[in-house]
Amino acid sequence: SAIGSLAGYPPSTLNRLAPESGVRPRPVVLSGPSGAGKSTLMKMLLRDYDGVFGFSVSHTTRDPRPGEVDGKDYHFSNREAMQEDIDDGKYIENAEFSGNLYGTSKSSVDDVRAKGLICILDVEIQGVRNIKETDLDPIYVSIQPPSIEILEKRLRDRNTETEESLQKRLEAARVDMELSRSPLLSYPGVFDVLIVNDDLEEAYDKLQSVLIEEITKVQSTKKEKCNS
Repeated sequence: SAIGSLAGYPPSTLNRLAPESGVRPRPVVLSGPSGAGKSTLMKMLLRDYDGVFGFSVSHTTRDPRPGEVDGKDYHFSNREAMQEDIDDGKYIENAEFSGNLYGTSKSSVDDVRAKGLICILDVEIQGVRNIKETDLDPIYVSIQPPSIEILEKRLRDRNTETEESLQKRLEAARVDMELSRSPLLSYPGVFDVLIVNDDLEEAYDKLQSVLIEEITKVQSTKKEKCNS
């Protein structure tokens, strides 16, 4: 539909969620291995474009890391409750990693879109496949590290993983990097853009240029509201 409906939602719900102007910005899916710099780039967008982006807070069954806040970094859930909601179709995407569930609920995306903001989704590559089967119609951006060696150094410098967990992340990253970098071979037409995060400022400039059309939509809608 014209307002980018979500899979399985009746049109009446979507019309109710649409901002008055009817110009809905497309959501943004950021994907890439842990340590590629997705979180840093998201924080830069939220810092520089106040009132333009909203972050879809994912659910997970993993334990919080030091400093993480429930409801802000993740919604921390138990496996039974989260699996039940997944089975009930309340999730746009979900994936399992290192024995923990991760997922994006429909309600977390709705909360952002109802405000007329660009919804940012931080999604594992498994989850990207799920979203492709909905009619969410986001912009798909793959954030990749320059090499697996640099990624390993970044993850070790974080010092938040056990060695076993780190090796699992690196293995997942190898798969992610292969899929993202050979779209013609193994993953046709998935990402709208691939950004290699070698230099943070350059990566950020490229990300902004990809999103500027949607950013302008939100800013002009806000101006209209202020002037009316």
